[in-house]
Amino acid sequence: MNLGQWIGLIAILLSLYILWQIREVLLLMFAAVVIATTLNRLAKYLQSLGLKRGFSVFLSVIIFFGIIIGFFWLIVPPFADQFQELTSKVPQGIARFNAWLDELETQIPRQYSDYIPDINRLLEQAQPFIERVLGSSFAFVSGSLEALLKVLLVLVLTGMLLASPLSYRKAFIRLFPSFYRRKVDGILNECEDSLQGWVSGAFIAMCVVGLMSVIGLWALQVPAALALGVLAGFLNLIPNLGPTMSVIPAMAIALLDAPWKSFAVLILYFVIQQVESNFLTPVVMAHQVSLLPAITLISQLFFAYFFGFLGLLLALPLTVVAKIWMTQVLVVDVLDKWGQKSHPETEIVIVADKSQVDEIIEKTHEKTHEKNNVSSDQDLRNNDFPEED
Repeated sequence: MNLGQWIGLIAILLSLYILWQIREVLLLMFAAVVIATTLNRLAKYLQSLGLKRGFSVFLSVIIFFGIIIGFFWLIVPPFADQFQELTSKVPQGIARFNAWLDELETQIPRQYSDYIPDINRLLEQAQPFIERVLGSSFAFVSGSLEALLKVLLVLVLTGMLLASPLSYRKAFIRLFPSFYRRKVDGILNECEDSLQGWVSGAFIAMCVVGLMSVIGLWALQVPAALALGVLAGFLNLIPNLGPTMSVIPAMAIALLDAPWKSFAVLILYFVIQQVESNFLTPVVMAHQVSLLPAITLISQLFFAYFFGFLGLLLALPLTVVAKIWMTQVLVVDVLDKWGQKSHPETEIVIVADKSQVDEIIEKTHEKTHEKNNVSSDQDLRNNDFPEED
């Protein structure tokens, strides 16, 4: 390697190191791009109805914030009441469980009494885990300000991108060589269509799962059925892990009424998850870029490990965009053309004497002249004489 190649290699390594250090900022920028793309599509739809661009963008932003405010308005108040009741009834449940164990101990033979668990001993063994959970909760509360600042950053970036999307698109395309800019523009169009398909499909699946959860919980007479159903629909945006996260608060609240309701809620959520994964998702995601289930799971684990919860939340759109870029750039432009020999144009030179060349040229002129005379006679016959003659 010469000096220029070493400098290029060092520049690439430094660039990768800088990108790794600002990976969280890049994820926030990508989240802003996804939201801005969705709102821009909504604004274009409103423009097709006859509204102006400025009012369409403003109305799209109002709809977006209305959905967010409505979500928290439905979730927070019922959950606060239910979890307050849950914390007051947990000691009562522990005392009832202790009384049941004492009664069971008097009814079984003495040689088997050692196998009965002691609730106090179980609590002592679970104390490190409880302290860890409480410490994580404290860290979550203390980091809420940082999370709020990140949300504000995403919203500000979304507003900037939505105000002038073409300017930012052209600036991004100019980062590539001139011969490749048309290809990059096509890739961006494909990414935009795929992201729009993913957002539409995820929104429809979220609504269907939320509606089924509300109906099922209402049939079981579980408190806060509407809030639990909305939460289940929202967490459905996180495939595989979202349904597992949504069943925990539903089972905890159902346990306040009767233990059998908690088990029934578990069966209900299992059935809904099977319906969603086997029937709903294949139909709804017909417009989305198809991803193999194993690739979906691996991408979630990868982005969650390296980028945390934000990476898990954005795993699917990141995978969709990464698949398009790898297919168009790496597969089509590099791997498919790897090893193919180019066929340069061959110039054929005919060597002949000057007399032969003059003869060929003269014959060519004679044939051309004869052809022109025939065409002229045909035109005269067609134009100057009536058809009956």
